[in-house]
Amino acid sequence: MSLETLGWGPDLDLALSSFVSQSSSSASLVPGRVVRQQRGLLTVQTAGSAFLARAAGRLLHQAQGVEALPTVGDWVLLQPPASGDGEALMHAVLPRRSLLKRREAGSEHDGQLIAANVDVVFLVVGLDGNFNPRRIERSLTVAWNSGATPVVLLTKADLADDAAERVLEVEALAPGVDVLAVSARTGLGVEDVRARLPAGRTGALLGSSGVGKSTLTNRLLDAARLATQPVSAEGDRGRHTTTHRELFVLEHGGLIIDGPGMREVGLWGDDDEGLAHAFADVLALATGCRFNDCGHQNEPGCAVRAAVEDGTLSQERRASFEKLQREQAFLHRQTDAAAQREHKRMERNRSKEGPARARLKRGE
Repeated sequence: MSLETLGWGPDLDLALSSFVSQSSSSASLVPGRVVRQQRGLLTVQTAGSAFLARAAGRLLHQAQGVEALPTVGDWVLLQPPASGDGEALMHAVLPRRSLLKRREAGSEHDGQLIAANVDVVFLVVGLDGNFNPRRIERSLTVAWNSGATPVVLLTKADLADDAAERVLEVEALAPGVDVLAVSARTGLGVEDVRARLPAGRTGALLGSSGVGKSTLTNRLLDAARLATQPVSAEGDRGRHTTTHRELFVLEHGGLIIDGPGMREVGLWGDDDEGLAHAFADVLALATGCRFNDCGHQNEPGCAVRAAVEDGTLSQERRASFEKLQREQAFLHRQTDAAAQREHKRMERNRSKEGPARARLKRGE
């Protein structure tokens, strides 16, 4: 398998050349892409072979957090095992063009990497008990924050009598985002999905269990590569079938990443861009408020509240926007606090090093 088949391009050529010019120990390292992650084990595909791989000690030591560690979709430089068997060592992660991540379920602080170097994030929503406009808004915010382009896929369209109406409903709350009705069983919309993944372009599927991500992946691959099972009859609840993340190369050259379903999609990081994209209509209304710092509560001349009162904006969408705003503000405070702690730690280290350097100069 060639690197170009995996999505290698001129930008990565430049990144590799830059790394080689700055590192004297890079001669034995080879580039590869992380194509599978299961229980912390990574598989990296190079131009010649696939290796189980782990991060080298220096990479772990220099990482400023989980975001600096490799995940599915990453391009890495690794040292293959000497004998051909055993684990390879990943020494560097090449610069990413996007990073899809979320807050770890049940945690206020920890994050989880979902996929890197993704061009399009397919937000997969089932047209059954899974359909939830507020969850779609949250997922859109996470997708926009990644740096990739979101597309909403409304699956199981063959089972829904109101698929066309649902498409219009989601288009209204996802300004500028493509919304597709899809059925992996009948093939409806599958070619539209495939068309958004030309050769070398990478997509990732994001959605809860039971929405049909693996079934859609099998349809795109024209092969039953992933196990699937029906949704539980009790409350339309999805069952966790996929237990790992994996990147697949489609026959026409596009690439798709499938992974386990997610019940929670929490914001993680202090980037406001995703919120601005996902709620562009609300922010456009806010420009008409009398006060620049309007909180859209009881302030006079609030254009957002006026839009709710005249039916232009739903109360549910306004509440969703305010909830995600509060969540983003909390993340800002957490980031600032973490930065302050890191600054204090560095200052303490400098104060300890000062006397030691003075003694060294005196020859003590």
